[in-house]
Amino acid sequence: MAELRRLVEEFRPELERLGVLEERVNEMWKYHDKVIWQGKIEYTYKSHRTDNVYNKGKTKVNQDDWIFRFEPIAVVNSKIDPNEDSYLSNPNLKINDTTYKSLWTLRARIDAHTDLSRNQSGSFTLERGWAQGDYKNFQVKVGKQPLYTNEDGIVWDTEYSGAEITFGKLSNGLRATIYGGRLAPGTVVGARRNAGSWNGRRDDVSADDRWNAATGRLGRDGKDPSSFWAVNVQYDPGAKGLFAGAGYYSIKDDDLRNYVDGAGVMHRTYSNSGDTNKAKIWSVNAGYRLGKAQLWGAYASNTEADIEKSSWQALFKYGDLYGGGNQGTHKGQWAVWAGYKKLGSNASLCAINWDDAYAGTKGFVAGASFAPMDRVVFLAKYFKGKYIEGSRKDAERLFGRVEFFF
Repeated sequence: MAELRRLVEEFRPELERLGVLEERVNEMWKYHDKVIWQGKIEYTYKSHRTDNVYNKGKTKVNQDDWIFRFEPIAVVNSKIDPNEDSYLSNPNLKINDTTYKSLWTLRARIDAHTDLSRNQSGSFTLERGWAQGDYKNFQVKVGKQPLYTNEDGIVWDTEYSGAEITFGKLSNGLRATIYGGRLAPGTVVGARRNAGSWNGRRDDVSADDRWNAATGRLGRDGKDPSSFWAVNVQYDPGAKGLFAGAGYYSIKDDDLRNYVDGAGVMHRTYSNSGDTNKAKIWSVNAGYRLGKAQLWGAYASNTEADIEKSSWQALFKYGDLYGGGNQGTHKGQWAVWAGYKKLGSNASLCAINWDDAYAGTKGFVAGASFAPMDRVVFLAKYFKGKYIEGSRKDAERLFGRVEFFF
């Protein structure tokens, strides 16, 4: 397809005189392979270290996770600018208003997990699947899709089923996004950290559950799905300068109500009254970018909660590989970053909690990433801090990851 584009450009005057340029190119496009099969293999090591909540001493939970991930993209239909190379010939090409007049694709994420510490594997599961329409000044998504909003992970890093529409420039400039849909059971739950005890490792329980026990999470079981709607507004000039934005999230879920134990005793895990099943989260973010250097921060507050109701972060990074890689990562890219995070459990309802700072903690974070070759990334993160609540407060996390993209 790239060769076709070169020939079209070479003989453009003759084709234009014949009046067949766009029609013929789009006709040939129909017969081009319309599916990209891409993905990654990922190994992740996590070591969670914390004070025992009631007992003396420390406890540690390690995780060894291996993921085999497919992320196929299938073109439904498109109207392309004949001056540009095709999306499928160059999957890392940015979709913008000079490349496509419109493009509809189907996208998915299919994961298989292996717990290497216990040599237990799961089967492939469909984590995401959505239809996406890209136009000149707006984008539409429908289906089960990622939810990662403009606070850089301190409020949401999950999936939801529903729809969203973004108006404005998708890359650089002013844009607004409206979201609506449902979150899976267990995604949203009123919780309080450092409110239980560590009972020792049990090999028949997942490492995630062991970590929840170690941190002393107290809250409801998370059996109800959540309904929500939200809006984000963001201004981002792109390469350099000031960027800023705001967000609002309205959530309804009975799992936000205060926790009642088997003896009928109510524990305040969300609000002082305990009679609300709603969350209303406001957020702001701002930063400044100059070349490879960036300083930014974000703040979020849940006005319906009384316990662990706010989150914030302030970070500085240098480099061009912040947070991990993708299929376009090339040899020699790198980044380092450091900062401070506070993640209130009832503001960071489903945040990016499994890398460095954890819900219910606050402290210093640092990280680095490096690509020793194309599409291979080494990533390391470290967190050292304390619990927001509770008597024994020390919390620490080590995180390492290797990613192989294809």
